[in-house]
Amino acid sequence: MPKISPLMILPPALFVAFVAMAGIGMWRDDPEALPSAREGQTAPPLQLTEMQGKEMFTADTLRDGKVKLVNFWASWCAPCRVEHPNLDVLSREGIPIYGINYKDDPANAAAFLDELGDPYVAIGVDGQGRTALDWGLYGVPETYVVAGDGTIILRFAGPVTQRVISETLRPALDSAAQK
Repeated sequence: MPKISPLMILPPALFVAFVAMAGIGMWRDDPEALPSAREGQTAPPLQLTEMQGKEMFTADTLRDGKVKLVNFWASWCAPCRVEHPNLDVLSREGIPIYGINYKDDPANAAAFLDELGDPYVAIGVDGQGRTALDWGLYGVPETYVVAGDGTIILRFAGPVTQRVISETLRPALDSAAQK
C-alpha cells in the first residue's frame, strides 16, 4: 500500500472547502447586499464642512421628524453620475435628500451639480472621509434611509436605479414613516 503524503491531501481538501464556502454564499438572502452595522442605530455624528453656495446640514437635521435620504457622492464617481437622474426624480416627489460630497475637489463638485442639477436639500463636504468612516461607507455612491428620529433604516451601496427605488428604497421609506 502506497504511503499518502499530507501534500497529496491538501489540494482536494482546499477544493472541498472552497466549494462549501461558495455554496453557503449562494444561499444567502441577497448575495449582493453588503452588511451594515448602522441599520437600526441612530445616525452617527457628522464631521462636515460647508460647500460654497449650498445650505449646510447637521446631525440635528437628521432628527427633525421627517423621513429622508442621505446620499454620499462625488464628481469623480461614474456610478454617481448614473444615479443622479433618479435622485432628481425622488427629490421632485418631495423626498428630502441630503448630500455628502466625499473626498472631492470643490470646483469639480460644483460643476457636477451645475451640469446635472441639484436634488439635495442641503450638502455637506466630507473632505477627509471621517464621516464616511463613522457611517461605515464602503464606497460611493451609497444611500441611507433615515427615519425622522435619526435612526438609519437602510443602507444601500451602489447607484440608485429605478429598480432599487421600487424594490428597496420605497419599502424602506414606508418603514421609516411608520417608525
